[in-house]
Amino acid sequence: MALEIEKKFLLTKPLQEIVEEQDLRIVSEQRIEQTYLAIDAGQELRIRRIKDLGTGEVTHTHTFKNGNGLVREEIEYSISAGIYEQVAGAFGAVALTKNRITADWKGRLVEIDIYDQLELTVVEVEFASEEEALAFMAPEWFGPDISAEKKYSNKTVWRQLQERMPGI
Repeated sequence: MALEIEKKFLLTKPLQEIVEEQDLRIVSEQRIEQTYLAIDAGQELRIRRIKDLGTGEVTHTHTFKNGNGLVREEIEYSISAGIYEQVAGAFGAVALTKNRITADWKGRLVEIDIYDQLELTVVEVEFASEEEALAFMAPEWFGPDISAEKKYSNKTVWRQLQERMPGI
């Protein structure tokens, strides 16, 4: 299993302001719809539809994650549009939707997620090792480190969305 090592920060300034003030170069933007199929204390199973807003290409993924916090195991693979539609339809859940902006910040790729259904914008940074992640000094504009705060995890936000919009 591959490891996902990432830190997440709560962005408190508008993206346009950050782009203008910081050395931030937007590389790509995607539209993401994600639905969780199963969630347990330390595991999650989800599907995603991802549309590249620059090229129009649409891909679909199925992901299993194990663990919480900074380092988690992750298996992700492509699925067909038909499988995605069948599974998403069978669950009848409301997809969590967001735009993901991938940007280059001083030679490091960062992902900025802007959520639709709630006022939340986060920046995520992935690392090659836990040591690199622990040594990372985030700039002030990243905002507070929310990596360990479960209330900001995608699965928690998705659960809250299901409670607010049942039966859709």
